Amino acid sequence: MASAADEGLLRRIEKLERINAALMAHVERSMDQQGGAYSLFQTAIMLEGRVRSRTEELTGLMRRLERSNEALVAAKEEAETANRSKTRFLAAASHDLLQPLNAARLSVSALTDLPLTPDAVAIAGQVERGLQTIEDLIKTLLDISKLDAGIVRPVLKPVALRDLFGGLVASFKPFAERKGLRLTVRGSGLVVTSDVVLLQRILQNLVSNAIRYSESGGVLIAARRRGEACRIEVVDTGRGIDAGERDLVFEEFYRGGGGKGMAAGESVTRGEEPGLGLGLSIVRRMAQALGHPLELASRPGRGTRMSLTVPLGTEEAGEQARPVPIATRLSGARILIVENDQSTADALQRLLRNWDAEVSAYRDLAGVAAGVAAGTVAPDLLILDYHLDEGACGLDVAAYLRNIAQAALPVIVTTADYSPEIECEVAGIGAELVHKPIKPAQLRSLLTYMLT
Repeated sequence: MASAADEGLLRRIEKLERINAALMAHVERSMDQQGGAYSLFQTAIMLEGRVRSRTEELTGLMRRLERSNEALVAAKEEAETANRSKTRFLAAASHDLLQPLNAARLSVSALTDLPLTPDAVAIAGQVERGLQTIEDLIKTLLDISKLDAGIVRPVLKPVALRDLFGGLVASFKPFAERKGLRLTVRGSGLVVTSDVVLLQRILQNLVSNAIRYSESGGVLIAARRRGEACRIEVVDTGRGIDAGERDLVFEEFYRGGGGKGMAAGESVTRGEEPGLGLGLSIVRRMAQALGHPLELASRPGRGTRMSLTVPLGTEEAGEQARPVPIATRLSGARILIVENDQSTADALQRLLRNWDAEVSAYRDLAGVAAGVAAGTVAPDLLILDYHLDEGACGLDVAAYLRNIAQAALPVIVTTADYSPEIECEVAGIGAELVHKPIKPAQLRSLLTYMLT
């Protein structure tokens, strides 16, 4: 899109071109009317000077326009480079920040498995919630950076709203009931075309905000057919958003004046953790990446409606979610850990031993090889950090031990790196990927499933 200065230059160029045309027409009329050689000569000299002056001005304006366009292109490239650099920095920083956070969460989980006084249990819960808030903030900032840099590429497929809405209800109904709110669903029989991961993230944020900032009544998740599209709505019964805040709620870290929430413009229920002020910011970016129009409607004193318009899809059998087994004790399971961060390794060992597993831990492939030579390595399952010291990779340990065992040992790969390349590598060897910080309940359920 041309700037105002460029448009002004273009208007001046068009004006000069019209002047030149008028001057040439004047020369031709003078030649027809005067006929005298001297008069024609004088007229030609005068007009030649005027034409030369206008031509030089026109040429100068065109060169200024070219330089302005070149500056715009350079500025655009510089902005894109800065966005990519910011994303790389945040990715590297988040990896380093999530490592100690992972160790802390594992240690807190191991602590809560021990006999504790009620006060100690309460303190451990506060620490866990604080760590969860830090993790959410780091991951959300990284997501926003990736969306701004255009790194996220949606994969559009048919998505059955019945499954999607069912997952939302299963996740959020306990929180709604704890606040005395109703959580209801309507019109879940439709199929839409979207990226299931991004669409799920959008709706999770909207439902979470609606519950967080509603004190009574309920939250409705509804889908309605609108021609060739589907309108998905999340409606709450909060106090609503003032007209002056309806654009601001989509800004980063905006949480409203006077304690008002970013999604429903009202105070958070007492005892509930405040939001980060990033939920609607990332919702808007994801909706833009998907090309799904997002609308906000609110009536102060009545509530808020967030609407997302999504293309309808065709009925297709989607991939079935793998059932998650009920976790049991892991008595006697021999688990080998390769982790170069000592605090994480110590915390993970304590956690696994609390679950009655037999654990051996190493920092790298050389340590594992020494264990094999000493006859102490015969694991049932491997938990491997992807990034090891000096550029080494945990997948090399998996290849080494599988070659020795002549069997496909079950492998869990842990990492704080969310790049799709790592996800493809891990899937390529038939391993399970767990992102740091590791959630103990998720890890225990996965271990039980893989060792059954």
